[in-house]
Amino acid sequence: MRILVTGAAGFIGYHVCEYFLREGAEVVGIDNLNDYYDVALKQARLERLALYDSFIFRKIDMANGGDVLALFQEFSFTHVINLAAQAGVRHSITHPEDYVRSNLDGFFYILEGCRNSKELKHLVFASSSSVYGLNTLMPYSVRHNVDHPISLYAASKKSNELMAHTYSYLYGIPSTGLRFFTVYGPWGRPDMAIFLFVDKILRGDPIDVFNHGKMRRDFTYIDDIVEGVARVTKKPATPNPDWNGRSPDPASSPAPFKIFNIGNNNSVSLEDFIATIEECLGMQAQKNYLPLQPGDVPETYADIDDLFNHVGFRPHTDLTLGVSNFVSWFREYYGK
Repeated sequence: MRILVTGAAGFIGYHVCEYFLREGAEVVGIDNLNDYYDVALKQARLERLALYDSFIFRKIDMANGGDVLALFQEFSFTHVINLAAQAGVRHSITHPEDYVRSNLDGFFYILEGCRNSKELKHLVFASSSSVYGLNTLMPYSVRHNVDHPISLYAASKKSNELMAHTYSYLYGIPSTGLRFFTVYGPWGRPDMAIFLFVDKILRGDPIDVFNHGKMRRDFTYIDDIVEGVARVTKKPATPNPDWNGRSPDPASSPAPFKIFNIGNNNSVSLEDFIATIEECLGMQAQKNYLPLQPGDVPETYADIDDLFNHVGFRPHTDLTLGVSNFVSWFREYYGK
């Protein structure tokens, strides 16, 4: 396997690279190393990946199409895993232009590279639970309508699914989109809830608790996400022979295209999540209760039956174990 992983210096990208490197695959990672959050953390991830002889890193901004297409000409990729994106729902409210450049323009050039690749077996790309938007039917199913996003971040991820399907249909590119649900774990992003909570509690600062604590999330541990990505990557999407245009299945196609949720299949209240962090830290949080923020949804909860039926895997990491692992990493990395 010769795999291109975009967003290789990112949280999920780093872990996915390491998984395949341990399996002996050749991995080419790209990242633009932007300053959305601490670049030193991204560099630290890359330093760990550089310990593998079969890892090659290129600093590339996917929105620079010439650089992306040149990369595809230099390497004959068998698999492409697109994890690069401008992340963050709230950031998309204040900086929408970042999402057009990274998530739309950047993904377009990845698709163009795939279209001209002769050895490509599978394109896997990150989508998000955010695409479910105003849908309140739980658990979220890949067969639900996702036409009502409430942030540009969510809209960009829905757009990625539509763009990938189009290229899959026109050019026969096997493509699979994965809707991630609130990923957490060691080497996580500093803008994520668990990172912010642990950091502030250790500092003795109050934490912001949105929607007055009445939020629920399907928290999914990073190892489970990586296992799901790996299994899906190794099983390219195929056409659905039973697909019917009169009653179209949103999760499949007559083209080699599929969509899956990857979540823990367990919706946890924000209050319980904070209590778990407090237990692992042995400290109590000071809470600053705030209203629901623009772009946020009150609850997420993943139906993962399709994922299990496809690759025989269900995320299973217990929340207490996952939070404990993150706290241990945080204390060691930051010396706290």
